[in-house]
Amino acid sequence: MPNIVLFSGSSHHDLSQKVADRLGLDLGKVITKKFSNQETCVEIGESVRGEDVYIVQSGCGEINDNLMELLIMINACKIASSSRVTAVIPCFPYARQDKKDKSRAPISAKLVANMLSVAGADHIITMDLHASQIQGFFDIAVDNLYAEPAVLQWIRENIPEWKNCIIVSPDAGGAKRVTSIADRLNVEFALIHKERKKANEVDRMVLVGDVKDRVAILVDDMADTCGTICHAADKLISAGAIKVYAILTHGIFSGPAISRINNAPFEALIYMIYDNAYLNLPFISKSRISCLFKIM
Repeated sequence: MPNIVLFSGSSHHDLSQKVADRLGLDLGKVITKKFSNQETCVEIGESVRGEDVYIVQSGCGEINDNLMELLIMINACKIASSSRVTAVIPCFPYARQDKKDKSRAPISAKLVANMLSVAGADHIITMDLHASQIQGFFDIAVDNLYAEPAVLQWIRENIPEWKNCIIVSPDAGGAKRVTSIADRLNVEFALIHKERKKANEVDRMVLVGDVKDRVAILVDDMADTCGTICHAADKLISAGAIKVYAILTHGIFSGPAISRINNAPFEALIYMIYDNAYLNLPFISKSRISCLFKIM
């Protein structure tokens, strides 16, 4: 039976180390660097012949560099005669480009799936895909893990008024996610219909559901510039919600995200973060934003 070898990419060494500690493993030896022309170079520092290799690399931060590094690591292990290579990609890169939403638009998530397969990946593990149909872009096994159990636990343990809460999706695409959580908690749900004229900018929001005198809990798979989630919080307060919480799977927090969060009416914002951005952002009001970081 092959041994497990766990490698970490550059995107999130902390997550990789926590996984290794949980499994009782040492991280495999790998050196990643760049040549002077910015080409990525990877050196696998130990034999992987006949081994079951897992590579942890998230699609956050320097997303294009991290993706290229992952592809090279997969290929390096594959041509070094590993028995199987599994790419552990908590935040799947280009997941929001999953369909042709306008003329001549690319389906970049499908392209990424093809690249991973051609590089030599045998198995993909990811979490809360932005669009579940991305699993169908692959001809190899894909495990899409869900944050829902951890979300339910956090709500029950940290929100005293959770029995009087309403679970809210900040967009129509997350309706299935919030209805599942609402059903498990035996509470009601609502959703916000948003209209965009430009990427990362929300033009108009319409609330569907009654949040008056309720604790509103916004649940979403990711927050990038946080325009949607912060505008949604303002909308809920103006509609009569007494408190607003936000729970996110992927905290990307790019551009003006942090200033928006600090100015939004959140009782708390909880996220499962898969890159190191939070550690380098000293301007977060830390009493209101927390990382729900669990290795199940």
